[in-house]
Amino acid sequence: MATRFRALKHRNFQLFFGGQLVSLIGTWMQTTAQLWLVYRLTGSAALLGVFGFANQLPMLLISSFGGYVADRYSRHRGVICTQTLAMVLAFLLAGLTLARVIQVWEIIAIAFLVGVVNAFDVPIRQAFIVQMVGKEDLANAIALNSSIFNGARVVGPALAGFAIAALGEGWCFFANGISFLAVIGALLAMRIPSIAAAPPEGSILRHYVQGFRFAMSDMPIRSVLLLLSMLSFLGLQYAVFLPIFAGNVLHLGARGMGLLMSAAGIGAVAGVLHFAARTTYKGLARWIAATSSAAAAALILFSQSRVFWLSAVALFIVGSAATVQMAATNTLIQHRVPDALRGRVMAVYATMFMGVQPLGSLLAGGVAKRIGAPITLSIFGLACLLGAITFILWVVVPLQKQRRRAAGAGPMPEKDAH
Repeated sequence: MATRFRALKHRNFQLFFGGQLVSLIGTWMQTTAQLWLVYRLTGSAALLGVFGFANQLPMLLISSFGGYVADRYSRHRGVICTQTLAMVLAFLLAGLTLARVIQVWEIIAIAFLVGVVNAFDVPIRQAFIVQMVGKEDLANAIALNSSIFNGARVVGPALAGFAIAALGEGWCFFANGISFLAVIGALLAMRIPSIAAAPPEGSILRHYVQGFRFAMSDMPIRSVLLLLSMLSFLGLQYAVFLPIFAGNVLHLGARGMGLLMSAAGIGAVAGVLHFAARTTYKGLARWIAATSSAAAAALILFSQSRVFWLSAVALFIVGSAATVQMAATNTLIQHRVPDALRGRVMAVYATMFMGVQPLGSLLAGGVAKRIGAPITLSIFGLACLLGAITFILWVVVPLQKQRRRAAGAGPMPEKDAH
């Protein structure tokens, strides 16, 4: 247990951990309620895809700005600003919904604005982690950060399901707005050493290209980013379809959707806490290969299930495997990237992970409209499985052969042992 939670010995990370946990529960409540509200108002799989597209499109287009800010200005103040803006948008959504004047286009517009905030928040927050814990405990902090994100996914959707049934979607949005006070208070209470910010030089595009070139020139980083992009583009689209599976396939309603999302969250927490016990950077490629294969296979199982308990088990596996794949990919990248490029490379990570989701959402919504959500998800899962097999054959197997050849000449440097 001490190994799994070693990053919590840092006061700043303790504050961040507690504040984020409360805030993210509210965020998952809002996400669940938004999906259900869109589906309740329209009954359209295509509009669920449009909602996902609007929410993630800014990550694809402007996350480079977030990486630029992370490398040039105070990451601490940057996170405070993004969390404050997200709180304002949550209260705006709550007000419109509780006043019963909310329309679908307003839900989608606010989702887009939240996406703009996230396009800055994700690269800044990811680069900020190293300032809270240092490089020695960075891998553990990344895993614990994933655990609170997914721990909130256990509680938030379940709370939202009951709150929607009892009170309506608006109070979920209001609760999310209140929850941001916890993380903002925690950030304000931190004592972060002042770091002289480098003066901005060159264009934002040039800085992003520098990070992209570094990421694409490094074979381990390039290969895991491409595999993670496939997971994001196709595999994670199951979340967009959960209202359809809960309502039309399993006939469970809003509470059932919340429980299914919580099943994925429980799996994610279990997986990432197991990953947090790692004390070495070696073998990350094998972890990524195994988890990507498991996530794809479980996704296919979920798409064909018509029984609640089997669907919940499948999502448990998807949540566990996909989250460990994300954490291992993030850890490998942050271990290999120099600090001067950290924000820019994390912007590339955000673009290739979260930025491709809107395109996947549009594709998923359009295809599901024609052939149905279950068949669409089966095809997506099969594509992810083929991607995992390709990664094993082209990356993992050659790396293992390389290590065996190098064994006679002495141990490989840890950085190159992925």
